[in-house]
Amino acid sequence: MAGRPVDHERRAELLDRVVDYTVEHGFNDLSWRPIAAALDVSPTTLVHRFGSKEQMLQAVLERLRERIFEATDAATTGRRPGLAEAARAVWERTSSPERDAEFRLFFAVYGRALQAPGQFSDFLDHVVTDWMNSLRDAQGPHTDPAAATREATLVIATIRGLLLDLLATGDRARVQEAAEHFLSGLPGNPGRPAPVRPGATGIPA
Repeated sequence: MAGRPVDHERRAELLDRVVDYTVEHGFNDLSWRPIAAALDVSPTTLVHRFGSKEQMLQAVLERLRERIFEATDAATTGRRPGLAEAARAVWERTSSPERDAEFRLFFAVYGRALQAPGQFSDFLDHVVTDWMNSLRDAQGPHTDPAAATREATLVIATIRGLLLDLLATGDRARVQEAAEHFLSGLPGNPGRPAPVRPGATGIPA
């Protein structure tokens, strides 16, 4: 006898609630009963929606990654603002105090994924490429691809390093000053021309 089909809309709503719980409590001791009690559902409901604790954890990590990327990509969707504006939008959204708990979980997951890459392969496959593709695209079609990749890599590494510093120390004024210094030197700011693809006109699309 076949089981009940999964209601994907209901599952998505429940997954967001599980993610909220995980952001608040961490993911090391995720188990059915505490989550079910906190969400006012039965453990059976969670099993039906997610299948197993491992599958639920994978779904939580995927949704967390999507949330973070959606938040950073929203300001530039559908246009090419240039690297400086795109990077500033990423920094302003990721460094907002309202996102501190999400990024604490994000970095905790990142560290665990590096220790168990087989278990967290999907997370690792996307954790850089999401932002990389977005930041390369923001630079426009006339930018040299190698230069666009290099600049995007530096932006990702620098912003994540600044976020780690901010979360570890809480010294927002110092970290913000460093972020402003970094962002002001990116292509697209006055005095720092954008790298142009060899042979291109350099005129933005």
